[in-house]
Amino acid sequence: MLMNEGSTSSIPVAEIDPGVRMPMLGFGVYQIPDHAQCVQAVADAIRAGYRLIDTAAAYFNEEAVGAGIARSGVPRESVFVTSKVWVQDAGYAETMKAFKTSLSKLNLDYLDLYLIHQPLGDYWGSWRAMCELKKAGLVRAIGVCNFAPERLADLAIGSGVTPAVNQIEVHPFFQRADELAAMRQLGVQPESWGPFAEGKHGIFANETLCAIGRAHGKTAAQVALRWNLQRGSAVLAKSVKPERMAENLAVCDFELTEEEMRAIAPLDLGVSSFAGHGSVESVRMRHGFKVHE
Repeated sequence: MLMNEGSTSSIPVAEIDPGVRMPMLGFGVYQIPDHAQCVQAVADAIRAGYRLIDTAAAYFNEEAVGAGIARSGVPRESVFVTSKVWVQDAGYAETMKAFKTSLSKLNLDYLDLYLIHQPLGDYWGSWRAMCELKKAGLVRAIGVCNFAPERLADLAIGSGVTPAVNQIEVHPFFQRADELAAMRQLGVQPESWGPFAEGKHGIFANETLCAIGRAHGKTAAQVALRWNLQRGSAVLAKSVKPERMAENLAVCDFELTEEEMRAIAPLDLGVSSFAGHGSVESVRMRHGFKVHE
């Protein structure tokens, strides 16, 4: 259920679990591995008005994220913190251990959201561990990343516990309407990573997005973020530049018309802009990527 948060930046929030309200616009720290830079970026983002910070064991920056949250001066309970368990730690016992490691690195007492990073390995065992962590009050909500509709439905129906969130790649060039519809059917909140396609396809100069932006006094990037929000998806934006952080936050004071939303639909290429998750090589790569010895 969407609602407006009468706080900094007026970022809308979604109730992803009873009593658990997640900001719909967050700050991601993927590919900010430098400790000092990440600490400063997180502190700057929170001071700018972000209240959702998204990290993962596989980003190698949980310690920096925790330090950035502390440096910001904003109370812990005002910041929604997400981390993720990597493929190497799939399984019940492994996830329990990985969670303790993440919590220690972040220097926090609990997580607001804990996600299975990839639908690989013994993610059923991971899910059982995460359900127990939630029951123990160490995690407020649990979910997954990169789960296709059939795997998402199988986990929700088979376990009897529906993931609160499924974080997947979504941007104007990979729109995934059918997958968003499946999440709505299951009661799972979509969360979009890579909303700018990491600059691919000329997104920042795309004439459709730029023309729509000019009509609202906004940039193509702001249009891309607003488009995601209006489709009911939470969205993660990343920048280490304070001016870009502020720009990415300024997407709650305008609304795309139905005609503008329809104009963006033909941009969909129907394929991932990144490595994807369906090939043998992509699975081999993810199993081979290690976050610890």
